[in-house]
Amino acid sequence: MKKLFLTGCVSLLILSCSKKETPVDATSSETTAVSEPAKTNLSGDQIIETLDCSGCHSVNERMIGPSYKEIADKYSEKDIELLASKIIEGGSGVWGGVPMSPHPQVSKEDAKKMVEYILSQKK
Repeated sequence: MKKLFLTGCVSLLILSCSKKETPVDATSSETTAVSEPAKTNLSGDQIIETLDCSGCHSVNERMIGPSYKEIADKYSEKDIELLASKIIEGGSGVWGGVPMSPHPQVSKEDAKKMVEYILSQKK
């Protein structure tokens, strides 16, 4: 019974972090998926704050994943496309065995803003 309860809690948590839905209009009960950040006027660090990034990354310290400073030291502006794709599609193997979850709800434009913020942490 405990396993079933815990499995349900974990599933609910995963679903709550995946995407938000909003009504198409005020008179309709239909919903449509909305990009988490959705507002491309947000800065890279603001977009990061709207997502689950802080569960695995921080600016200065390695956690489950590398710190933003470590990423900035390893990559340059020529890698913005590559890193934006990794945010959207997920990835593994570069920083160890723990894979990074994909974030398909993030637009390419917003992912690039996130990468630009991360790269700005270069020492």
